[in-house]
Amino acid sequence: MTSLLLVLSAIVNGLYAGFMLTFLIAIMPGLAALPDEQFTAAMRRFNEKVPGPVFLVLFLGVVALPVAVLVSGVGGESRLPVVVAGLACAVAGHMITIAGNIPLNKALGDAEGGDDSAARTAFESRWNTLHRVRTALSLAACVLLTVAL
Repeated sequence: MTSLLLVLSAIVNGLYAGFMLTFLIAIMPGLAALPDEQFTAAMRRFNEKVPGPVFLVLFLGVVALPVAVLVSGVGGESRLPVVVAGLACAVAGHMITIAGNIPLNKALGDAEGGDDSAARTAFESRWNTLHRVRTALSLAACVLLTVAL
């Protein structure tokens, strides 16, 4: 059971890290070239669609599955520090999302119908900085949980 949970932990963290990396290296650079009105409209639509069921499974799974591994027994104490480190990275990334990116997403949504240039200025740089950090943390969690396998 622990092996299956550890495999699922690595897979879900890998999928989540891939999602984050896609935003970092493809979506955000593509949106950066858009005029303010198109950028803010696109980000608002992403922010409406991203918290769907599949994303929420990944979002919750990157923390819940490593916790389940720890609760069920890691199958050897040598894996424990690596799984804990992977979990710590996942939790830290979630804290950034919850405390940083989500409030920025909400503020951008609340500014709809207003000055798109000002909304973008208040959003883009801060969101991207936070996103780079949480992407690095999600990649680290994936690598650590894969190493734990």
